[in-house]
Amino acid sequence: MNKIPRLNEYKVLLYRILLVYCFYFLARLLFFLYNTDLIQINGVAEYLRLYYHGIAFDNTAILYVNMLFIVFSALPLVVNTRVGYQKFLFYLYFVTNLVAYATNFVDFIYYRFNFGRSTIAMFDSLKNESNKGLLFFNFLIHYWHVFVLFILFSWLWIYLYKKVTLKHVVFRIDIVSGLKYFLFSTAMFLLIATLTIGAIRGDFKKSTRPINLIDANRYVSNPAQADVVLNTPFAIIRTMFSNSFKKVNLVSSATINSLVVPVKQYRNNPPTKPNIVIFILESNAKEYYGCLNKDMKIPNYKSYTPFVDSLAQHSLIFTNAYSNGYKSIHAVSSVLAGIPSFKDAFTSSPYPKQKTESLVSALESEGYSTSFFHGAPNGSMGFLGYANILGVDKYYGKTEYNNDADFDGVWGIWDEPFFQFFDANLNTQKQPFLATLFSVSSHEPYQIPAKYKGKFPEGNVNIHKCIGYTDYALKQFFAKAKTQPWFKNTIFVMVGDHGNTIYYDEYKKEFNKNSVAMLIYDPNGKYVGVNKDWAQQIDIYPTILDIVGYQKPFRSWGRSLVGDSKVKPFVVRYSANMYQFFSGDYICTFDGKKAIGFYAKDDKALQNNLIGQRNAEMNLLETLCKAFIQDYMERVMDKRLDK
Repeated sequence: MNKIPRLNEYKVLLYRILLVYCFYFLARLLFFLYNTDLIQINGVAEYLRLYYHGIAFDNTAILYVNMLFIVFSALPLVVNTRVGYQKFLFYLYFVTNLVAYATNFVDFIYYRFNFGRSTIAMFDSLKNESNKGLLFFNFLIHYWHVFVLFILFSWLWIYLYKKVTLKHVVFRIDIVSGLKYFLFSTAMFLLIATLTIGAIRGDFKKSTRPINLIDANRYVSNPAQADVVLNTPFAIIRTMFSNSFKKVNLVSSATINSLVVPVKQYRNNPPTKPNIVIFILESNAKEYYGCLNKDMKIPNYKSYTPFVDSLAQHSLIFTNAYSNGYKSIHAVSSVLAGIPSFKDAFTSSPYPKQKTESLVSALESEGYSTSFFHGAPNGSMGFLGYANILGVDKYYGKTEYNNDADFDGVWGIWDEPFFQFFDANLNTQKQPFLATLFSVSSHEPYQIPAKYKGKFPEGNVNIHKCIGYTDYALKQFFAKAKTQPWFKNTIFVMVGDHGNTIYYDEYKKEFNKNSVAMLIYDPNGKYVGVNKDWAQQIDIYPTILDIVGYQKPFRSWGRSLVGDSKVKPFVVRYSANMYQFFSGDYICTFDGKKAIGFYAKDDKALQNNLIGQRNAEMNLLETLCKAFIQDYMERVMDKRLDK
């Protein structure tokens, strides 16, 4: 036995934990290399600086994941070196580590759609899907190289683990040596436990809270770099048992009522009852639309939406529109109920199951029939459940379509036939109606029907041909709809749910991510033109109520885009682990209690933080941030979304 009891065991334990750090280093490097066009890092020195700060986040993830392994390795026992016990430690080590490690590899690809490290919300989205096996198989086929890398790294990790082994040490019963063994083992166990807890928290200071996702932003020169500092297991662990819905008391009620105006009443138009048709278009970012990019001055720009570009000449289009979330279900609550999603999605929080005033309830009170169409398996994305919460009269999904010959094999019914199904069912709706359709086909794995192969430009990234196909499906819908008796008395709204694969550098800038397509089309030509003000999904609900001449007060955090003079145009969203508010000449980044950055509205790459040059407009914008978040949290948590 060594003079220091169990010295070899502690060396081997250290070696095994250091192996985890090495493989996290490689995963972080691969994450950056896969997404180098979305994350700006100026050279090796800056990358290494970000990696250095990322070690604190690696500490937390690695030690959480390996907590049981460390405990069982360091327990003051005499059986630790036995072959059977070491075999148990081997399986405990790799089952826990490889499951956690795999999430990093998922984000090599998923980051391109999500623009952030995956959190526990990723699993909230998956639980509503009935075809998880098919989705996994599809991911495996299209991104085989990620799986090959994961298998290769796993094999190398196991190989290196086995290179250093422990020989079984027979413990001889002796009072002096036994007492020394157990006392030293216990002391080392307590020391290891203390160091582990400190590393998980970030340090040992009593005043320091455990590090969280937002802490990564302390070390970056632009928000996207925070995702290099972070790792995916950390992001999942830190959001697993967290609830970011917390009340704050930052401003007075009078300030909320004057700046946010959470209860609105419009009397700009006389009461009318046009039908309302809303297309929420999967992954339809602003980038893909020529009509929305005329002033962007992007070299060699190409549009993939010829039909909507032509329709835009007779529509009111919004060239600075943004999503209020980053997942499909976020768009549904934003568009239909005016409820944005921030760090934690409203729809997967403890609070969505409450009576909610929305576009659905307001129009139903005026005699409208309501419906929701989505060509995926019923319940996909959580749409059916949320539609029921809002009180939608009828839901139409893949079940109601009832023809698997038009199933794309992964997500749902192809857009073209499902849009025709939508048109046919609108003919049976009691007028006036509110009908919402959420499209399917412009979604990973980016396929189009075989009969249209070569019809739509392949473009520069995988989604471009799918955008062209959905645009064609819209063209076919409108060609048929124009012949229907309800068409002339219908207001059409189109809006993207969130962004997707980016090609042009302009849209890789932080504040251009998740800019989406948005337009209003009135066949009678009442709403035509180009609106360059800030606009967002939560504005659609109050805008429609303004258009139809809804006279009663209603709860809304958005504003009418066609007649609100009390609330200045603004956008609110959560990205790069912080709130972002756009209003007037500035963009404010906000940590939930105070402003941490101000940027000129044209500085969408976040190159020049003006917080040291604060002025009255900046101070007012910070107050708006405080007022908005305070009212949002209070109304959601106190279940006051119905008033």
